[in-house]
Amino acid sequence: MTEVERLPYRPCVGAVIFNPAGLVWIGKRTLKSERLADAPPWQMPQGGVDPGEDPLAAARREVREETGITSLEFLAEAPDWFSYDFPPEVLAELSRKRKFRGQTQKWYAFRFTGPDTEIDILEPEEGADQEFSEWRWARLEELPGLIIAFKRPVYEQVVAAFRHLAAEPAPTAGTPEP
Repeated sequence: MTEVERLPYRPCVGAVIFNPAGLVWIGKRTLKSERLADAPPWQMPQGGVDPGEDPLAAARREVREETGITSLEFLAEAPDWFSYDFPPEVLAELSRKRKFRGQTQKWYAFRFTGPDTEIDILEPEEGADQEFSEWRWARLEELPGLIIAFKRPVYEQVVAAFRHLAAEPAPTAGTPEP
């Protein structure tokens, strides 16, 4: 077992936020580090669980801190924790911390019940860093292709876990409906 394999996973949460049309909120990450410079910049709200914090409460907190959204209706919880390892270049960047080999995440689905004007990514609540520079609504199945490669398997699991809550694909022109 290598030194990295002995490290634990950082406990985190993620939130899939559906609008009433069944589309999902995604944010374009601010480029705070070089490891993201060439990577797809989009992701959903996610972050660490504080010691002693309930994961569902952590998910609501992360959403509030990163998006300003408080108008949420709980829909579902993913059946498992999904994990990913940091690639070597990320571990090298994190070498001064060297606490975790990656993250294990508990994902939750919510329905956004407020107006889009509630969303404020530019001025996060006091003490929180700005995570996103822009946001949009997207189809759930698009998400794995929009995320940095080392997180893609987790996003594929998230899509599978919450597919039943998503908008149905619109028929394309010239394609008969079943």
